[in-house]
Amino acid sequence: MSDKQYAPIPVTLEKNKRYSWCTCSYSENQPFCDGSHRAAKATPPLTFEVPEEKVAYLCTCKKTANPPYCDGSHKHL
Repeated sequence: MSDKQYAPIPVTLEKNKRYSWCTCSYSENQPFCDGSHRAAKATPPLTFEVPEEKVAYLCTCKKTANPPYCDGSHKHL
């Protein structure tokens, strides 16, 4: 597995908007959920909001200890 394969995705998050971060890796819309977990009977998304607009690096390896944010775990896969 390549470090680049699981590199975090920078996303501009809007204040008080509800997001669904993919926890199962089946989504074609990474890092966000597209509902693919249902057919795969996999884990549901993590829903979150932010109190102010910001750019965040969202995890794609799904190993982060700080979901949905990247903590560098992909570098150790």
